[in-house]
Amino acid sequence: MNVVTDTIQSLRSMRKRQLAHQVINLGLIVTSALMIWKSLMVITHSESPVVVVLSGSMEPAFQRGDILFLWLGNTAFRVGEIVVFKIEGRDIPIVHRVTKVHEKHDGTVDVLTKGDNNDVDDRGLYAPDQRWLNKKHIIGRAVGCETL
Repeated sequence: MNVVTDTIQSLRSMRKRQLAHQVINLGLIVTSALMIWKSLMVITHSESPVVVVLSGSMEPAFQRGDILFLWLGNTAFRVGEIVVFKIEGRDIPIVHRVTKVHEKHDGTVDVLTKGDNNDVDDRGLYAPDQRWLNKKHIIGRAVGCETL
């Protein structure tokens, strides 16, 4: 509580010009962070170029808290690739490995995924009546990892 009151007290003692300078600096920092994030989205072709592993389903490849760098690209998905996907109706992305690739006659590709530390594939995680993931579900492929 002392930190809050000290901060309020220091803001009150600032002159208007100093306060305006602090607000502008904060705005520049926030704007720069957003610009970097949006640039990464354009470069990686991914709506979320960086994700954090939240569960132990991919151990020993990835631990909880690992940071993954994603890239989507236009190349076909292959068995063994690690992808990050979202299921309709769920907000949290899932990091799992592609175990099967199903190419259709029209050129579209569906994939089946599974966590390395799981006993069964992910069909139980998918939406009801969904047997495969397609490109609209996949956020990106893991191309790098930072372990903390």
